Amino acid sequence: MSKLTSLVAMVALVSTSSLASDVITIEDIPKIKSVRDSIISPNGEYIAFTRSLPRELYVDKDGRSYNQLFISDIQGNARPFVTGKVNVAGLEWSADGKYVYFLAKFNQDKFTQLYRIPVDGGERQRVLGLKDTSISRYDISPDGKQVALLAMPAKDKSEKKLKELGFKAQVYEMGLKNKQLFVTDLSMQQTELNLDAININGYVSDMNWAADNQQLLVKTQATALIDDTYTKAQWHVMNLAEQKVTMSIATEGKLGTAEFSKSGKHIAVIGAEDKHDPATGRLYLANAETGAIQDWLPNFAGHVSDIAWSHNSDTLNFIAQVGTESIVANIKPGSKRYKTKLKAGKVIASQLSLSSSDKTIAVKGHTATHPNESFVLRGKKLTKVTDSNPWLKNKRFAKQEVISLKARDGVEVDGILVYPLDYKKGQRYPLIMQVHGGPESHEKNGWVTAYSKPGQMGAARGYAVFYPNYRGSTGKGVAYSKLGQNDYAGAEFDDLVDMKNHLVNIGLVDTKRVGITGGSYGGYASAWAATKLTEHFAASVMFVGISNQLSKFGTTDIPNEMHLVHARSYPWDKWQYYLERSPIYWAHQSKTPLLIMHGKDDPRVHPAQSMEMYRYMKVQGKDVRLVYYPGEGHGNRKVAAQYDYSLRLMRWMDNYLMAGNTTMPDYKLDHKAKLKAKKAKSDSESEAKTSA
Repeated sequence: MSKLTSLVAMVALVSTSSLASDVITIEDIPKIKSVRDSIISPNGEYIAFTRSLPRELYVDKDGRSYNQLFISDIQGNARPFVTGKVNVAGLEWSADGKYVYFLAKFNQDKFTQLYRIPVDGGERQRVLGLKDTSISRYDISPDGKQVALLAMPAKDKSEKKLKELGFKAQVYEMGLKNKQLFVTDLSMQQTELNLDAININGYVSDMNWAADNQQLLVKTQATALIDDTYTKAQWHVMNLAEQKVTMSIATEGKLGTAEFSKSGKHIAVIGAEDKHDPATGRLYLANAETGAIQDWLPNFAGHVSDIAWSHNSDTLNFIAQVGTESIVANIKPGSKRYKTKLKAGKVIASQLSLSSSDKTIAVKGHTATHPNESFVLRGKKLTKVTDSNPWLKNKRFAKQEVISLKARDGVEVDGILVYPLDYKKGQRYPLIMQVHGGPESHEKNGWVTAYSKPGQMGAARGYAVFYPNYRGSTGKGVAYSKLGQNDYAGAEFDDLVDMKNHLVNIGLVDTKRVGITGGSYGGYASAWAATKLTEHFAASVMFVGISNQLSKFGTTDIPNEMHLVHARSYPWDKWQYYLERSPIYWAHQSKTPLLIMHGKDDPRVHPAQSMEMYRYMKVQGKDVRLVYYPGEGHGNRKVAAQYDYSLRLMRWMDNYLMAGNTTMPDYKLDHKAKLKAKKAKSDSESEAKTSA
């Protein structure tokens, strides 16, 4: 081991012990809280928000983080309203601002129901629920008198009995039930309403009221299949008095949200440019009478991600992701020019909401030094309202910046670089390249640290961490997002090598100590890097990734989406091509140790993809390990599985890139010791309290 390697390894060890108070460690990641839902009150003076409450490792039962409700004035004085081990979702203010509505399931509830809580004080109030089924989404009419609900049909009670008797046969993709739409008086105050669903064909996935309280925008798809969500969704205008669809809005390809203007003359829609557009992000304007629709921002070099009409004029406010940054802007019908309200570089924004006067805008947003918080925008002044992790102020953050360059064929690519903490110019460092999935996604210049993303935690251990936006990423318009189509693992992954070489050439990275990781399509990249591109990467961690493009098509729940926006062909069109664009085909030449991790219940990328990769590597004598997470799907959602993943990811990288080892680390993690230590600490604290 070189002196430099020893030094960096020592820094990494120190960073997790004596310096743990001022740097971000693996132990900090499970404690991070973030704002999940954030909406402005009608008078613009308050924010209702939900904040995650992570489960305590080695104490709480397995599960996802909890979700608590708070209300804050815009000066940041927050009050808890519904807290503890609860899960609050779907916030809406009442029109008069006296109540906040939400969905929840408390101890006495069999199903998720609609609640409200008075802002001026008082207990939560159960508003209504459906008989034998949970409410999955709701929307209150502008006048506050009606509520539209979405819910799955109640289960037939005989089904449970038959299962107990052993009749459990499943016919794949048959017998699917459609989510249904209900509309009722908001004053019903009943917990077991037996409502008739509105008669509309297909699976209802979303809805929005018109300002006249007489019409609904209703989003449907052919079936409950996720593939239909991506490829066959449609928005309709429904007259509630007649319970009849009066118009359908014709768009092609993926479809996002839609919203009536306050005058009722216009409908704004976020959709795709065509059926081959890999992501929603085009802004459309439809005539509410005729259904005629037009591209409102043709050739926009970004992706629109959220919309909200003004209350007092037909002005549309929107958030757009442009490059690695976000903007908030507005635009009027009849114009194709938008006015920027919040410039790029301030915050990575989402979830737009407006006060009744339109003078106060609320967004959820994150930056390089904190995860999602609530912000308000008045004029051009942006104010952070919440502070979910005050302890982050005591942490030292590594430098973070956007890196842009030209790939070998001249295509512009970029990414987010987190320098090693205490970086010294002229010194070379190990690199972890974190590749995003999709590929219809992109890395943003905000908070980049999570259980599967080393970010600032990796930087504190002495790594440079790079998040590449390879060709095919979003944020730069439709044409750019299509650059990787019909070229699986081609130029898109060559971009990764070009970006790695750039970081080596500028003197930052040690070319012999480069690791790569990523999930889904990023897992595909990690497997490709460990096989076809093995000479460039010294360690790889593949998460819920693709190993065989032939069997992937036959085992995924999105075959049509894959065909339309990625492959642009079918396996039987060119068998050999699909085989050669599969990491298993190149496993024989791999020199890169590969750690594979996968949710055992993943419907998107079947767990067998990881098994195939493992077998092809293992039988040929390669260094490979496979870890399955029972109960997890396409990404880990539960806190313990996330923490376990973080430990294994960083141990793999440390083993090869820091310590310079040539053998795999132990497959075990000593959770038993941590459990005992946690219990001993808890017992000691209990004794101290008793003594006091």
